[in-house]
Amino acid sequence: MYKIGEALIGDGPELAHVDLLIGDKQGPVGQAFANGLSNLSVGHTPLTSVIRPNLMTKPATLIIPKVTVGDLEDASKIFGPAQTAVARAVADAVEDGYIPKEIVEDIVINVSVFIDPSAKNYRKIYQYNYGATKLAIRRAMSDYPSIDKVLAEKDRGTHPIMGFKVKKLWSPPYLQVALDLDNEAAMERIINELPENERVLIEAGTPLVKKFGVGIISKIRELRPDAFIIADLKTLDVGRVEVKMSADETADAIAISGLGTIESIMKAIHETQKQGIYSILDMMNVDHFEEKLTQLPDDLKPDIVLLHRNVDYETWIKEHGGDVGGMTAWGDIKNIKEITGGLVAVAGGITPDNVEEAIEKGADVIIAGRYIIGSRDVRRAAQDFLAHFAPDPDNMRLAMDEDENVEVKK
Repeated sequence: MYKIGEALIGDGPELAHVDLLIGDKQGPVGQAFANGLSNLSVGHTPLTSVIRPNLMTKPATLIIPKVTVGDLEDASKIFGPAQTAVARAVADAVEDGYIPKEIVEDIVINVSVFIDPSAKNYRKIYQYNYGATKLAIRRAMSDYPSIDKVLAEKDRGTHPIMGFKVKKLWSPPYLQVALDLDNEAAMERIINELPENERVLIEAGTPLVKKFGVGIISKIRELRPDAFIIADLKTLDVGRVEVKMSADETADAIAISGLGTIESIMKAIHETQKQGIYSILDMMNVDHFEEKLTQLPDDLKPDIVLLHRNVDYETWIKEHGGDVGGMTAWGDIKNIKEITGGLVAVAGGITPDNVEEAIEKGADVIIAGRYIIGSRDVRRAAQDFLAHFAPDPDNMRLAMDEDENVEVKK
C-alpha cells in the first residue's frame, strides 16, 4: 500500500495543513518512518503520535513538523495539542472504517504538520489538526481527488495565499474589450468603469502598445490584478522575442498575425507554450486562412483563432457556387474549431443586437471596441453585451463548496 493525502482546515494562525503518507511497514513509507525516528534534524524532530503519554496511536504514526521549532513554546504546541489531535484522528479513522482494523499492525502513517509560531489558541490547534488529519486520511484511502476532479477544477481554483486569481478560458463565451486607444488616462477610466465580471477580458490594443510599449500591460495589471489581459501585438516576425516581452509584463495571451510565414507563426506559438500563455492567431486580411491553419502541426495549433467579419468573402463564395450554409459573417467557425481543436474569437461589426448570432454560431470570444470604449457609460455598454451571456461561471458556487461528494446510501 502507498497512499497520499492532504487537507487544510481552519483559519488564522491556528490553521492546520496536513500532508501524509500511508503505507506498509516493509515498504518505502515504513522506511521513511524508521529514518525519521533515527535521523533527527534540528528544529524538525519527528515524534510518534500519542493519544496520551504512554498510549501510542495505531497504526503507528510519525509527526514531522513543517515549520522550524525554535523554542519550548513552539515545541509545546507540537508535543501537546497537535500530537494528540493527530493521534486521535488516526484512531477515529480506524473506528470509523476509513482504515481497516485488520491492517493496523501492517502499516504506518507519516504526517507533516504545519504549526504557525504565532498560534496561541491550543483548542483551535487541536481542533483544526484533528479535522485536517482525519480528512487527509479519508482522502488518501479513497484516492481523492480523482483525475476528473483535478481536470474540472484546475482552471477554477484560487490559492488563498497567492493573493490573486489566474484566469483561464474554461467556460466560454467571453467578452473581450479592445482598448484601441492612444491615451493612458482614457484607458484607466475605461478599465475602472468596466464591470468586475469573469467573462470580461481586457485587450491592450495595438495603438496602445505602439504608443506606450508592452509596459502598458503591467499598468493594466495594476488596475485589474485578476484580469485576463491580451497583448494585441499582431506579431509578424521575431515572435519569440515579442511573446517573451509580453509574458514578462504578465500578459495572459498575445495576438500573432496570420500574415506571417508558417515558420514565424510556429516559432511564436512555441514560445507562448513555453511561457505558459495563450496564442491568438489573428486572421485579418489572410486569404484562405483555413488552408493555412492546416499547415500548422497539431502540437503548434493556436489556442484561439481570431476571425474578422468579411462579407466580401462570403459573397465571393456564393458567386462561385460554394456552400455558405455553415458560414457566418466571420467565416466557418465550426470548421475552424475542427481544424485547431481550440477556441474562436470574432471581431468586426458586433453589437448587442447581433452578439447572440455569433454565440449561437459557436464563437467563444466576442471582441467589442468602439461600442464600449466610445460610450459615455462604459459600464452600461459592457452590460449591454453581458446581458446576452450566461452568468459568471462561478457566480452560483459557494465560497466553501465541499470538494467531496456526499451520497446517501440506499
